Amino acid sequence: MTDISSLQNYFLIAMPTLSDSYFERSLMYICEHSEEGAMGLVINSPTEMTLKELLQQTDKDAVVDDEKADQIILAGGPVNQERGFILHTPQSGWSSSVSLNDDVMVTTSKDILSALGNEDGPLKSVITLGYAGWTAGQLEQEIQDNAWLAVEADTDILFETPIHKRWQAAVNKLGVDVWQLAPSNGNA
Repeated sequence: MTDISSLQNYFLIAMPTLSDSYFERSLMYICEHSEEGAMGLVINSPTEMTLKELLQQTDKDAVVDDEKADQIILAGGPVNQERGFILHTPQSGWSSSVSLNDDVMVTTSKDILSALGNEDGPLKSVITLGYAGWTAGQLEQEIQDNAWLAVEADTDILFETPIHKRWQAAVNKLGVDVWQLAPSNGNA
């Protein structure tokens, strides 16, 4: 069983039984998890917006290379949907960045936006609007209630796997068929 003292840098995989329309078949990257609660970003829920469209709204002078213009912006969660969160490969110099591990940073400041569309930005990025948050003990209870499975985060899934294949790729890391799992806790 996963030690859930901290799920930072883990993926949460929505169980097939999770029927909440927002989180159904979602894959969440956990950015922060402590006794006070947790914060994560859904990384497989596309919006209708592209990076070029986002930058036209936020920084009309931003240079957007053709190969980055069509990057899809994701719905990161139901909280603060007007606020952006960028998961990216390490690159310092932004006014509000936190290193989550050796391979992933999260930046929430607008100064990164103008660089995301060209070679000045991080090598790889996932751009989300909004986040998911849990109060103290809430995420642990949802895991006990079999709403989520946890697996260590994988940068290939985060940055390389197509959005529509991320949930299944994370499930495959578990080595089990989640469709065969019982919807309730069992006792041995």
